[in-house]
Amino acid sequence: TGFGTYPGRKRGTVHPQTVSFPCPACQRDVDLGERGLGSLFRNLTLERVVERYRQTINISAAIMCQFCKPPQLEATKGCTECKSSFCNECFKLYHPWGTQKAQHEPTPPTLTFRPKGLMCPEHKEEVTHYCKTCQRLRTHTSHKITPVLSAYQALREKLTKSLAYILSSQDTVQTQIAELEETVKHTEV
Repeated sequence: TGFGTYPGRKRGTVHPQTVSFPCPACQRDVDLGERGLGSLFRNLTLERVVERYRQTINISAAIMCQFCKPPQLEATKGCTECKSSFCNECFKLYHPWGTQKAQHEPTPPTLTFRPKGLMCPEHKEEVTHYCKTCQRLRTHTSHKITPVLSAYQALREKLTKSLAYILSSQDTVQTQIAELEETVKHTEV
């Protein structure tokens, strides 16, 4: 049947139209719809934490070139578009000048390659719209949407203003603390 059993799910109950699993926090079933896990957005922050953790664990284990014939050389470059790690020679060989691949930007070698932008799980294309109503990177019928770049710029501007306000308030608070400390000193004498 493919779904397995876990706390909260009765053995033998199968719902082929939708996929659900228990929430790790509250153990209630979460319905993922027909697309299952493929409809969820990737947690980029968590991916970065996991990647850093893997890098610290694997510091002694070098990433090897995926194209060298044995003996493999240590990889010095990665390519997000090719989703591969290369030594210098293989990178030059697979990315010759004058070809489309020559435009690929080298990255540090890794075993997990992330796309440059967020990809739509439904259309397999880069996400281009932000739903203002749901506050998600999706286009929803009859909801207000905006291009992702516009939403990003608006949020960045809002955060910059908030940070400036907090920093300016910090000076005022520090001054008030100093005045109160002086008042306490004069009161104790």
